[in-house]
Parts: sequence; C-alpha cells; structure tokens
Amino acid sequence: MLTFNNVEFAYPNQPVFNDLNFECEPGEFVFLIGKSGSGKTTFLQMIYMNILPQSGYVKVGEYSSNTIREKDLPYLRRKIGVIFQDFKLLDDRNVYDNIAFVLQVTGVPRRQIKRKVFQALSEVGLSHKQKNMPNELSGGEKQRVAIARAIVNDPMIILADEPTGNLDPETSDEIINFLKKINNRGTSVICATHNYELVKRLDTRIIKLQDGKAIKAIVKKKA
Repeated sequence: MLTFNNVEFAYPNQPVFNDLNFECEPGEFVFLIGKSGSGKTTFLQMIYMNILPQSGYVKVGEYSSNTIREKDLPYLRRKIGVIFQDFKLLDDRNVYDNIAFVLQVTGVPRRQIKRKVFQALSEVGLSHKQKNMPNELSGGEKQRVAIARAIVNDPMIILADEPTGNLDPETSDEIINFLKKINNRGTSVICATHNYELVKRLDTRIIKLQDGKAIKAIVKKKA
C-alpha cells in the first residue's frame, strides 16, 4: 500500500534521507520515532507528496512520486487523512463546517456531506459540539475534531504528526485510543511522536529515523 524505495532527500546544507526504505501494509499501525531533525515531518509530507524525493520514489496505492501529475494530487490526498499537532482548524468556522469543508472542496453532494460529518463526529464523541467554534473547545476536543476531519473521507491511511504534542497525558491516551479504534476497522495509521511512553503501551511496529534511514526500533514495552 505504501512504499519508500531508495529515497534520498536533503534541504540546503541539511541531509535528511539517504537510501531510505520502508513499507506499510494495509491495516498496519506504525509508530515513527526519531530525534528532532531526523525527518519525521518530511517523511509524512512525502506520503501525501507535498515533498518529493530527489532520488528513489514513494508509492501510495497506484500513485508514485516519479510519475504523479499535479492534477492527480487531489485524488491522492483524498485517500489520506492528516492530523497535525497544532490542529489547523479554521477559526472562522464552527466544528461542523470545519469537517464539511474537506468534503465540499472535493465536490461531495450536500446530503452525503451531512451524513458523513455526523458519522465522523459521532465516532469521536463530539456530536453535541457541532455548532461550537474552535475557541470554545479544549485542546483534546480540538484534536478530536481534527481526527473527525481526517476520517470523514474514509481514507486508506491516517498520518498523525505529533498528535499528542500539545496535550496532557490523560488526553494523549484518549487520542491514541481513537487512533487505535480507527486502525481496528482496517485503516492504516502512521503516527510520528516523541512520546515514548505512548509507544511503550501499544504492541505495534516501531520505525526509527536515524542517520537518514528507517530502521526497526526495539522499545521495551510496559508490563
């Protein structure tokens, strides 16, 4: 479903990836770890092809970074849900409209939009907050809205970039449990995190970005 093949990439005066290889199968949950500057965000951006490799390729489903055309990018990105550390909600729209916007820009019929938004909000337990503005929500609620927005298009993969970075430990556990619930229904999840305590709690594959490569990480699990 997802392949990085011999990927190389560098910013000016800053090498990032060197012959990086990685595969993710449908329905996998993968934690992505690594120190600051190791390329976790760059890695995720390569999956939705906001950044392209300078050598090698990234393949997502039928789309390859070597051959994808500009006009195909929206179709690729419909298959991917992205959750950011800082939520990236639209402050001038309520919860319902923040989620509906994702569907409106892709031309989904209005009746389907209403059904899909209500279903997504129900999954994250926020149906009662649909008319609230983002500034009326807690940090955990904002991240749950972001999760609802990410799943509303029924993506094949969810990318979570430090989704618990701004949250307290209890709320962080809640957010990870939502991601596991999404994964359990068959959606692949790749979660980049600095929070090793979260990683230790789940029995999932862990990949570490180190020295420009993706290596299998061994993290001692909590009993």
